[in-house]
Amino acid sequence: MPRANRHYIPGYVWHITHRCHKKEFLLKFARDRRLWLQWLFEARKRYGLSVLNYMVTSNHIHLLVRDNGERDVISNSVQLFAGRMGQEYNQRKNRKGAYWEDRYHATAVETDKHLLQCMIYIDMNMVRAGVVKHPSEWPFSGYNEIQAPRERYALLDYEGLKELLNVKAMGDLAGAYRGWIEDALVRGDRGRDGKWTESVAVGSASFVNETKEKLGNAGKGREGIGADGSYELRETPAPYHFGPRK
Repeated sequence: MPRANRHYIPGYVWHITHRCHKKEFLLKFARDRRLWLQWLFEARKRYGLSVLNYMVTSNHIHLLVRDNGERDVISNSVQLFAGRMGQEYNQRKNRKGAYWEDRYHATAVETDKHLLQCMIYIDMNMVRAGVVKHPSEWPFSGYNEIQAPRERYALLDYEGLKELLNVKAMGDLAGAYRGWIEDALVRGDRGRDGKWTESVAVGSASFVNETKEKLGNAGKGREGIGADGSYELRETPAPYHFGPRK
């Protein structure tokens, strides 16, 4: 796997998306989705990756992670589960070539209402795709783990979630999150929103400006766009990427 991208802002929450090569449905079988989750667990165990939410679809993944202040945790984790996933799949299928798109995309998410909005957006993915009617029906996402935390083989950082969402117990979080998902279903929030997958950062105006300043010279050419009380930091012409290239 190639070296990590030089952009790095410690302490941030990042929404990572990574697509299979040419948007092929290389994750269409449950066996392969489970394999990716196994390597995600290994990254959490090996590097201490703080996972706040996740979603494995048939041709891409979503991952919401919290930076823990150690520079290489996120990039090393992605190198691990992306690299091993591609290697094992190609060996099993006697396949050659890239498994993933060239790079994964990372969007910085402010840890206020935008964090919750991003979590809901991730868990509603397969509802938007028309595959299921409720997130609970798709077992390869963080929704069910929030509802029933695991004593063993947990993928989510429960303590991190409670801290960031300002709740004292996972039972409280499970009930509140279930209600937030139901509200989203009632509102019909099923359209794709590019700000979560194409922006450099999403949050308040101050958060977007702060992120732009922290990027320094790397932040030139990016623009804040206000919409419904949220602001986006985008770059022209190519999307911002945080992490390794395939």
